[in-house]
Amino acid sequence: MRPPRTTAPRRTFALRPSRSPSARLRRTGYLFTLPGLAFLALFLAYPLLYNAWTSVHDVGLSGLLGGATRFNGLANYRATVSDPDFWHAARLSAVFTAGSLLFQFTIGFALALLFARPFPLNGLLRSLLLVAWLLPPVVSGTLFRWMLDGESGAYNALLRAIGLDALSRDWLIDPGTSLAGVVFANVWVGVPFNMLLLLVGLHTIDPELHEAAAIDGAGAWQRLRWITLPLMRPVSVTVLLLGLVYTFKVFDLIFVMTGGGPVDATSVLSLYVYEVFFRFFRFGEGAAAGLLLLVVPLLAGAGYVRRLRREEGAV
Repeated sequence: MRPPRTTAPRRTFALRPSRSPSARLRRTGYLFTLPGLAFLALFLAYPLLYNAWTSVHDVGLSGLLGGATRFNGLANYRATVSDPDFWHAARLSAVFTAGSLLFQFTIGFALALLFARPFPLNGLLRSLLLVAWLLPPVVSGTLFRWMLDGESGAYNALLRAIGLDALSRDWLIDPGTSLAGVVFANVWVGVPFNMLLLLVGLHTIDPELHEAAAIDGAGAWQRLRWITLPLMRPVSVTVLLLGLVYTFKVFDLIFVMTGGGPVDATSVLSLYVYEVFFRFFRFGEGAAAGLLLLVVPLLAGAGYVRRLRREEGAV
């Protein structure tokens, strides 16, 4: 008698879960960001960390070239904040930054209001104004050093041409006017940047608001005060914060025009750090002063990011 046929149990295979498309996209995104992260680590993070290490060590010229260095804690910071030249440079930086921001923003806003209205050659004039911002600061500094020269400068020649010879002087050699000269040059460089950002902000305002206000009898000044300025507040704060971060660390323009002189009349913090590093070879104190120089831009940047997050949360 044949034994009953038994069927072998079928093997069941568990299906492997397919990789999520979002996970693949995330890994692909990480791969694309690796070159940027490597660039930031090499040219931003490493120099910043090395500067912080130098600021707490007694580093001389031999130590910078590979010699022995000694840990000295906060001695470099104490030496920096006790140096009268540091506070003199800090005051000059505050005056330079405040003066530049005041005139850059005011003139930039006035030009933005002008170019917000259509008129012949609007685009051409706007493009010509952007040249000042596109030029390298070294070129702009050289140009203004020639323009403000006491003997052959274009500015003194203009004063003599209109009969104001008494006002002509050596603008960059006189300690009383040298800081105003570099502020004047920096305003010329920064006005197009302010104008461009503020002009974009003006174009976001609904023109029907101005039309309705004009129908109700509001004049130009009233529309500017009660409509334009309040609606431009977020853009204005952003422009001022970006201008503060850029202006507080200006070095090349002032270095080309005056080199920090005469008699330290234009020696702002960036030039003070340069002199401590490369003139007196006090690398530890220079690193400490450089980190202290970053305090104001970092605070401004933190305030800017906090404001952006607050606006995104409000939306």
